[in-house]
Amino acid sequence: MTEPIVDAAPAIDFDLKSLPKVSLHDHLDGGLRPATIIELAEAVGHTLPSTDPVALGEWFRESADSGSLVRYLETFDHTVAVMQTKEGLIRVAKEFVEDLADDGVVYGEVRWAPEQHLQKGLSLDEVVEAVQDGLEAGVDAVTESGREIQVGQLITAMRHADRGQEIAELAVRHRNKGAVGFDIAGAEDGFLPSRFKDAFTYLAQHNFPATVHAGEAAGLESIQSALVDGRALRLGHGVRIAEDIMVEFDDEDDDSTVSDEDSIGLVTLGDLSSWIRDRGIALEICPSSNLQTGAIAGFGEGIESHPLDMLYQLGFNVTINTDNRLMSGVTLTDEFELLVETFDYDLDDLLELTLNAAEASFLPLEEKEALVEYINDAYDNLG
Repeated sequence: MTEPIVDAAPAIDFDLKSLPKVSLHDHLDGGLRPATIIELAEAVGHTLPSTDPVALGEWFRESADSGSLVRYLETFDHTVAVMQTKEGLIRVAKEFVEDLADDGVVYGEVRWAPEQHLQKGLSLDEVVEAVQDGLEAGVDAVTESGREIQVGQLITAMRHADRGQEIAELAVRHRNKGAVGFDIAGAEDGFLPSRFKDAFTYLAQHNFPATVHAGEAAGLESIQSALVDGRALRLGHGVRIAEDIMVEFDDEDDDSTVSDEDSIGLVTLGDLSSWIRDRGIALEICPSSNLQTGAIAGFGEGIESHPLDMLYQLGFNVTINTDNRLMSGVTLTDEFELLVETFDYDLDDLLELTLNAAEASFLPLEEKEALVEYINDAYDNLG
């Protein structure tokens, strides 16, 4: 476990929600308010499992908590269905930003797949513009309330489809109008990033950054392809890179963590994990979601078996995220609290994880430096 730093204030003495946060991995269609889903579903004639906000929220969480990424993804049928009109997209995006700000997020990258929102006749450009209108309306609302937040779009292509080049061009087309990066998402197993090799080459030729979902439902081959074919600057989840790390304990029955010096014998990183750690490629880890989807099943059953602490202690560029706030029933504050409770993290750990995310963001350097300074100042003022 992390050794406490002398004179560091215990994290539990502070309201974690008030801490400035950076969100890099948060899906727009996974963060709707249940009440909004109900209202929008009624407007478009879509049938839901429940029309009670509390019951509907519970249904999403229970359905997602299956241990299967495939079933987890099925819950999006309902959220995507109510995000097919300009009005629906604007409202969802606006509320998304407001909810981030309510959780203390000061910078967020919002990922979503425009190709999934064309059922009512909108074009790809029109849906991107609608979401941008909503995001900007959300930022304005937050600003009017006396707070600050900045957001950007991560334009995402669905990996089981064949629209990668088209979506890559869409992202580049909107690079100065809200889009800050590109991603591929959806069913990972069986759909390597190499399917989109030409699209990723196009993005690289246009100096447009990419983060790639890899190392969640598939293992090291997927991660390797994300780096080689996808030219990924960050890995969406990336948690299964731990499969390329060998940990030998002096006592095989000892269940101590990797940082317990009395029990550790040897930690050996493979070539792939060494490459990722040594070059600071950010891991967008989503603790609760990883437990729900079975991404960490190979390491154990409970959250205490999540390899994020081992990765953090070994010097990997770990960032903490929510993935889908509706499906997991969590906020970034909740994820921070989970780390404090499970791994005894303190404020210094939370600051480091937050700075990791700020520095891994797709912001221009000057804005990134300003964000880092803002976060450091906020933590300095806690005392």
